[in-house]
Amino acid sequence: MDTKATSIVAYLTWIGLLLAILAGDKEGAKFHINQALVILLFSLLSIIPCLGWIWGIFMVVCWIMGLVAAINQEEKEVPLIGKIRLLK
Repeated sequence: MDTKATSIVAYLTWIGLLLAILAGDKEGAKFHINQALVILLFSLLSIIPCLGWIWGIFMVVCWIMGLVAAINQEEKEVPLIGKIRLLK
């Protein structure tokens, strides 16, 4: 896959993220793969009762922002959690 396709696929469910990590152009899309992974992991916090739905809405907004940035081939960090780096 090319860089743009890998970046977009990374945001499409956990299966897309796994495909992007395993089969995609890792160097060109590393930023978006990392952002998608951070969004996915922090989305698990939406399970928390009462405040979880607010966090879930925030995570959907972050996911949309990341996907739009990948489509436009921009490296924009998502708010609040965008500076976290899980992949080197």
